[in-house]
Amino acid sequence: MAVLNGRVLLLNFSYEPLGTVGVARAMCLVLRGVVFVEEFDGERVLRSPSAEFRVPSVVRLRAYVNVRRKRQAAGMKRLRIYVRDRFQCQYCGKKKSAHELTLDHITPRARDGRSTPENLATACVACNSRKGSRTPAEARMPLLTTQRALSVGLDRVMLCHYAESRPQWRKYLFVGETSEDEQRASA
Repeated sequence: MAVLNGRVLLLNFSYEPLGTVGVARAMCLVLRGVVFVEEFDGERVLRSPSAEFRVPSVVRLRAYVNVRRKRQAAGMKRLRIYVRDRFQCQYCGKKKSAHELTLDHITPRARDGRSTPENLATACVACNSRKGSRTPAEARMPLLTTQRALSVGLDRVMLCHYAESRPQWRKYLFVGETSEDEQRASA
């Protein structure tokens, strides 16, 4: 069963990254002939009583799917915000686990602050309580990250997060080696 754990990069017919799917879902797509296998996951295999199948790492759809409108309307998920902010409180800078973090509305909901990724930041419980229904300036709690940096696409953040442990995905995600400047900026 351990072979079924993990993620497979799903590409559009045009090689545009669409996201990830589980190994079981990817194998179903391969067997149905819906995708091409672009890369295999090393020597990992799935075995049945009569056959053996190599586990894919990257698959590409056989037909183009227009996802631009869907992507714009896609909902935001809590984990994606945590990954974007690197599981770090954007006020005090402490790294915490997901169950010790909350999402803070930079412009409070009481002041018509929306629940968009650009207006949400990861905060520890203590900082979120301390800030309350005030803006960061009013609470004298400046954000460690600029709001402009918070507007990065969450789908891209998740793909890059997965790519950290999957070097064979880098060429499909246009992720190069990080420069020292980028490492300092993200720290």
